[in-house]
Amino acid sequence: MTVLFDDPAAFADEALDGFVAANRSHVARVDGGVVRSTEMTPGQVAVVIGGGSGHYPAFAGLVGPGLAAGSACGNMFASPAAGQVYRVAKASQVGGGVLLSYGNYAGDVLHFGQAQQRLNAEGIETRTVLVTDDIASAPIETIELRRGIAGDLTVFKVAGAAAEAGLDLDEVERLARKANHHTRTLGVAFAGCTLPGADAPLFTVPDGQMSLGLGIHGEPGISEHPMPTASELARLLVDKLLADKPEDAGSRVAVIVNGLGTVKYDELFLLYGKIEKLLLAADLEIVEPECGELVTSLDMSGVSLTLFWLDDELATWWSAPADTPAFRKGTADARPQRDAAELTEATAEAVQAGTPAAVALGRSAIAALESIRATVEEHEQALGDLDAIAGDGDHGIGMRRGIEGAVAAARESDGESVQTVLTRAGEAWSEKAGGTSGALWGTAVITVGLTLGNRESYDAQDAARAVQAFADSITGLGKAELGDKTMVDALLPFAETFAAQIAGGDPVSSFDAAARAATTAAEATAELRPRKGRARPLAEKSVGHADPGAISFGLITTALAESFRPGRS
Repeated sequence: MTVLFDDPAAFADEALDGFVAANRSHVARVDGGVVRSTEMTPGQVAVVIGGGSGHYPAFAGLVGPGLAAGSACGNMFASPAAGQVYRVAKASQVGGGVLLSYGNYAGDVLHFGQAQQRLNAEGIETRTVLVTDDIASAPIETIELRRGIAGDLTVFKVAGAAAEAGLDLDEVERLARKANHHTRTLGVAFAGCTLPGADAPLFTVPDGQMSLGLGIHGEPGISEHPMPTASELARLLVDKLLADKPEDAGSRVAVIVNGLGTVKYDELFLLYGKIEKLLLAADLEIVEPECGELVTSLDMSGVSLTLFWLDDELATWWSAPADTPAFRKGTADARPQRDAAELTEATAEAVQAGTPAAVALGRSAIAALESIRATVEEHEQALGDLDAIAGDGDHGIGMRRGIEGAVAAARESDGESVQTVLTRAGEAWSEKAGGTSGALWGTAVITVGLTLGNRESYDAQDAARAVQAFADSITGLGKAELGDKTMVDALLPFAETFAAQIAGGDPVSSFDAAARAATTAAEATAELRPRKGRARPLAEKSVGHADPGAISFGLITTALAESFRPGRS
């Protein structure tokens, strides 16, 4: 249990501040996480990693020469918001593009994906490599669905070494994907972990048992087994990983025995000794093994074993020098410190003065956001109750937090262009709401702002382009389709109706017709079975009840249609 803190809500930020204070020769604090405090070579690829706090040395501890250029750091076990990822990447990049790499979790995928879209839109070429090493989370036939756990390290290390050597973005991405393909991990837990301020662990393991296939965010394993001896555990982990090895695996492996929080070094060394004997008996050559705490989960009692299958190319990058607060290998050349003012400037936003038309449209956007806030606040409880039927019941409160943040940011931007107003509003929506809806709505609002831009005049076709961009951003990021029982089931009928109606040249009547189509489609989702999102495992309970995301979209578009009618301010 975590006992040292002032305010549990501030724990992650204060711990990160202290980490930076203790490691200023390696890292510097920026809004959203940390970046290298030492200079990088101009044109070098910036490998930006990240995830929730509570996993030290991952993720901030792996920032430095030969590894990551920056790390976006979310709250405890929570994805960093898109704005945090964006700002860390902006401060990290030095002209060679950005490679984002992180574990394959839904929240991370959405928020890092939103940041990637924004970086690419600004001309900073950005790619993503997901880490999918956990063999317990999906069968090998659907390996792309696996989550990332301690195998993060091998992917980050290979990508970071290749970037440090001056390879271009194509090559860094290729090597990171290859490293991920050659990495397999399996973990076990003996007891759960407890968040700061909580009085109970996130999960428990019965006495005398262990949980096989745990996640690193406090998720329990997929099955429970009698507590083994060290030799029995070594045999279990090795056998399962060898049975899942890549089809092109050779005979060399890098081995990582990782402690998850309270299993300490003497026990880890004992277990490693058992594992080494089994791997050598299988005629495998072990290359530069690691044994210690590398990806933890607060105070979780557990361990994981990672096998990283090497060829000559991967072995070179695995063995290359690295110098970070928590992971060092070989001897890295000393680099001078970066100017702190330079980092501040890198994250500062350059705002172009708005044209009269863009400023006027920006004020209309603020009024529209106010209308959205009013309807979300009015229906917050109903949306939460609907979400609780087959979800976690937080849709109403999440939408309220998001729109309240968006309105506050938009008001502070009054007098700026519609692009600036909606970009700041979208960033705030994403960061305040969190979760899937926050990422989707934040991305969509930002995309509308970028689409409208800062022009001298606007016409009906600009409205058509903005609506289409909104729809494309949601479907592109969320990957949902019609019939999945999500917001998309209301969004696409809305977009299609608006596109058909706007040919007549009247945005107001077109929006009104589109809002009616969205509302009808949202209500029809009651007959669907969910194929996406948190409601999917409880599909039967969901049937007969409309999707909360679709319903909230219908309510919002109806409120906007009302606000757009002549005579309304």
